[in-house]
Amino acid sequence: MRLSLVGGALALVLLIALVVAYSTFFTVYQTRQALVVRLGQPVRVITEPGLNAKIPFIDAVIYIDKRILAIESPAQEVIASSQDRSDAGVPRAAQAGERLVVDAFARYRITDPLKFYQTVGPDGASSQLSILLNSALRRVLGAATLADAVRNRREALMMQMREQLNRDAQPFGIEVVDVRIRRVDLPEQNSQAVYQRMQTERQREAAEFRAQGSQKSQEIRARADRDVTVLLAEATSQAESIRGQGDAERNRIFADAYGKDTDFFSFYRTMQAYERGMQHGDTHFVLRPDSDFFRFFGDPTGKATRDSAAAAAAPAGAASPSAPSAPSPPPRAQR
Repeated sequence: MRLSLVGGALALVLLIALVVAYSTFFTVYQTRQALVVRLGQPVRVITEPGLNAKIPFIDAVIYIDKRILAIESPAQEVIASSQDRSDAGVPRAAQAGERLVVDAFARYRITDPLKFYQTVGPDGASSQLSILLNSALRRVLGAATLADAVRNRREALMMQMREQLNRDAQPFGIEVVDVRIRRVDLPEQNSQAVYQRMQTERQREAAEFRAQGSQKSQEIRARADRDVTVLLAEATSQAESIRGQGDAERNRIFADAYGKDTDFFSFYRTMQAYERGMQHGDTHFVLRPDSDFFRFFGDPTGKATRDSAAAAAAPAGAASPSAPSAPSPPPRAQR
C-alpha cells in the first residue's frame, strides 16, 4: 500500500516538474523573435534563436515574426495631377486632376518588437499599415501625372512612397523594405473615351502624313513633268537642228548633182512628179499632149517635145527656129 502511495506521489511530483519545466523553458526559432511579458508588462525582448527561460505561470511569451511580411492594398481610385512640368521638374500650371485606379503592395519587417507591441500589436499591424500605405499613395500620386505614374517617373515615385511609408511606420517599430505599384489604370468609364481620343489622334496623324505624302508626291510629279517638258523641248530643238542640217546637206547634194548633170536631174525630178501626180485617186490633169510636162513620153531625152511645143506656141512671122524658145507655162491640174 505504501509502495503504491509513494509511486503515485512520485508520479505527481514528476508531472508537476514537467509542467513547471514546460512553463519555464521556451524556444525561439530563427524566423521569430520573442517578447516576454510579466502580468501585462513587457520584461525583455529576445531576438536571437535558442532555448530561453521565464518565470512559470507569471511570464507570458509573445512571438513576433522576424521575416519580411507583405501588406496588400486593394485597388482604389486616386486623383493624379494633370499639371504641366518644366524641364527641371517644377510644376508650371495645375489643371484638373485625372482619376486613376492604382493597385499597390508593400513589404516590411518588424525591427523593434517592444515598440511594435506597445503601439499597434500583432492584430492591428495590417490595418494600420494599410492606412499608411493608402495615405502615402495618395500623397505621392496626387503630385504626379498619369505619364509619370505609368512610364516617366514610376521608379522614382515608388521610391518616394517607400521613404514616406517607412518614415510613418518608424514609430510602430516597423521598417518598410519595398513599395511597388502593381498597375495603374484609368477607371472603366473613362477607358472608352481615352481609346476614342487615342484613335482620333492617330487618325489625325495619319491624315497629316497622307497630306504630307500627297504634297510631296505632287511636288515630285510636277518636277518630273517639268523635267520631261524641258527634255522634250531640248530633244525637239536638237532634232529640228539636226533635221535642218540634214535638209541643208540634202539640198547641197542635190545642187551639186544638178550642177554636174542637168539633164539627168531634170529627168529624175520629172519621174518623181509623174509618180506623185499619177497615183491612184480621182485627180485629173487637163493638159495638152504636147505639153512640156509630158515631154519624156514622146522623146526619152525630152528635147523634141520641148522644141515642138515652143514652135507651136510661137506666133506667125516670129523669128527663125534657131531663136531661143520661151518657157512653157506650168501644167494646170483640176480635181
